[in-house]
Amino acid sequence: MKALVFNEFGDSTVLQYTEIPNPEIRPNEVLVRTKSIGLNFADIYRRKGNYHLAGEPPFILGYEGAGIIEAVGKNVSQVQVGDRVAFADVPFANAEQVAVPSEKLIVLPEEISFDVAASILLQGLTAHYLTNDSYKVKANDSVVIHAASGGVGQNLVQIAKLYNARVIALTSTAEKGKKALEVGADIAFTYDEDWTQSVMKYTDGKGADVVYDSVGSTLEDSFQATRIGGTVVFFGMSGGDPAPIDPRMLMDTSKTLTGGDLWNVLTSFEERQKRSKQLFDWIISGKLQLQSPTVFPLEEGAKAHDFLESRKSTGKILLKP
Repeated sequence: MKALVFNEFGDSTVLQYTEIPNPEIRPNEVLVRTKSIGLNFADIYRRKGNYHLAGEPPFILGYEGAGIIEAVGKNVSQVQVGDRVAFADVPFANAEQVAVPSEKLIVLPEEISFDVAASILLQGLTAHYLTNDSYKVKANDSVVIHAASGGVGQNLVQIAKLYNARVIALTSTAEKGKKALEVGADIAFTYDEDWTQSVMKYTDGKGADVVYDSVGSTLEDSFQATRIGGTVVFFGMSGGDPAPIDPRMLMDTSKTLTGGDLWNVLTSFEERQKRSKQLFDWIISGKLQLQSPTVFPLEEGAKAHDFLESRKSTGKILLKP
């Protein structure tokens, strides 16, 4: 099969589209022929060597994709050959075929295309658990969302609005703020203004009920924009590591700091079906809108990486074998 691989860490020029042996499935695994593969910043970090990679080169990136089951290993009963499926946490996805543990499969309804599945699962399931598990968003909550024009950000905005919250979007530019407003945010502020004071003013001096912070370096400011007894959900470090938080401050203000990781939530086949069904139902009914993805052939993976790193993209980037 053909795959996008690299033998050393570096910029996008280390990526090569080449022939490698087909994966062999073990018991409790299925072989999926990929039709659409999601590209994420985690792939950039792994290519550069920022994230640890197990095994020896050649390394294969990718953790998210969708396709058709071509073979089923022993002890697999939930699915069969020919089923349309997707996955959001399986390595080596940048290839024509992927061995997928059966408990990590997500069965696709007919109304959900391979491209939609590869566009929504990782970012959509992240937004779903953040608004249901890390902090349960309620009607009339004031919700601040960092990087609101990004993939997870746009999903957070829309899901919070489905729960009838007031959404305050934070973006790096006014243009990106417009994108957040288009998907439902009530108001948008940019990082180059005194956004903590803007949030306080918008919430009548009380502060937000919850702030979803994926930037990291903004964590202290997020607490400044949170009401007494409010919550900050920390789930990313796109802007760098956060400064240490003083637990005395948490005690004095009754504020809560919580973190989140999707893999601590997706713990079973049943859990994946339940959570993805909610996303799919919202998409099918038109309640959750997805921006059209930018599609690259898998063999042009280096160009896709460059485009993602340029931060010019606002929608999902997909790779097609």
